[in-house]
Amino acid sequence: MSRWSKGPWANLVLLLAASAVLGGAILSRPAKGLMDFDQPFYVTMAYDLDRHGILSNGIFVDIDSTEAAPQPGMFFVPIYPLLVAAVMKVDSRFAKVVRCSVEADRGHRDERSCEPYDTPIRVVHTLLLALGVLAVASTARVIFGSWPVFWACGALAIMALAAEAEIFSFVMTESLTFSLYSIFALTMVLAWQSGRPRYFAGAGMALGLLCLTRLSFLVLFPLSIGLTLLCRRIIPAARTFALIAGVAAMSVPFGAMMGGWAMRNAISVGKLGLSEEYGSAVLIERFAYNDMSLREFFQAFPFCTPGLGELAFDTVYGSDSMHRFVYHTPGSFFHVGRDERDRLVSEYGRLDPLIGGIVGTEMREKWWRHLLVSIPLAWCGMWPGWVVSLFLLPLFICACMRATRHGHSLLLLYCAPAIAMLGLHALIANHYTRYNLILIGPYATGAAWCLLALSRWPYSRRPGLRRARV
Repeated sequence: MSRWSKGPWANLVLLLAASAVLGGAILSRPAKGLMDFDQPFYVTMAYDLDRHGILSNGIFVDIDSTEAAPQPGMFFVPIYPLLVAAVMKVDSRFAKVVRCSVEADRGHRDERSCEPYDTPIRVVHTLLLALGVLAVASTARVIFGSWPVFWACGALAIMALAAEAEIFSFVMTESLTFSLYSIFALTMVLAWQSGRPRYFAGAGMALGLLCLTRLSFLVLFPLSIGLTLLCRRIIPAARTFALIAGVAAMSVPFGAMMGGWAMRNAISVGKLGLSEEYGSAVLIERFAYNDMSLREFFQAFPFCTPGLGELAFDTVYGSDSMHRFVYHTPGSFFHVGRDERDRLVSEYGRLDPLIGGIVGTEMREKWWRHLLVSIPLAWCGMWPGWVVSLFLLPLFICACMRATRHGHSLLLLYCAPAIAMLGLHALIANHYTRYNLILIGPYATGAAWCLLALSRWPYSRRPGLRRARV
């Protein structure tokens, strides 16, 4: 192979290629206002950071932060709002647009006077995704020791991410989440393979940043410890002492970051914890899906299948029997859940004191419905990359079966956290694929391995030729 296709040069070429392709796809999307979708959460927090130097609860505050300083908050975790605030410091034009948008949202000006400009954030998203692609491809190379797998995996990951370019054009956390998770997964695989404490420490740091971007990833800490201890049984080279030392090395930076955030909340907000109200709000919104009808249960499978759903149903306007799966339609699961959340907040003020009783009642009466409904929600969430996933997912399943037969335990360990998050999001969140974009890494890795094995299979059956190992 040429020097451009392996070693440090390969990393640089893939990084540049991913930046070019994904940047073109993201920047080609029409400019949007900053108050669409979930953008106001992060834009308002960035505004409060820029103007008042306070990490607030964003739109969930009792006062107008354009006129007075808000109270510190802990509804959201800090990393992405800090990133948006940093971009505001670098690009004064973007900062002006953020200020205009927040002031318009507070009723102080006409939103039409605000310029639709978010190019610097889209560039940042492009760079984050390109870094994530490099991490995914590097993970594939570590697992299989093959530069062809590196390139195939990188190309497949770029294709899947480009198909999701629309979501990356919003000022939201998806690109940062994908990048941090991919780095965490790479360092975790390196740690499992080598047993070196520095990789465990790097994984703990990456996981800490990931949890401070989206708190649901906290479940990966105990899962990672469990998988690390499992390595002793399924990876012959793993040594018990090294794995235990690695767990300790991972725990230190992760604990320091979580503890630091909790102490900040104790000092600034007056509550020792990682968040407030957010988990309760998400669960209440999720419980709305438990009223899914039998017809909706079965129709969810074709509805959420890329390509088939667009042909058989109205997935844009929700004018048919699956209208409750389209979030913006009246009476949708999304709106029913959010209306119930707003009603409880209006009546009681806070959700956290209520959530224990709400969960207890829901599980006593509808636990079986909750579990059953999670099945179609998981199905809907397992298609990141849209139609590209129709190609990747079957190959990924074949790769997992092949890894089981041939003892590639490292691939299975690598895939486990992303699959666990798919199940978690089905249990506590909703059916949107944007929560499961981290599956693109395992999908692309498994698919690349299978494709290269299939491409060499005919030659391996010819007399006199040894079967190539991919």
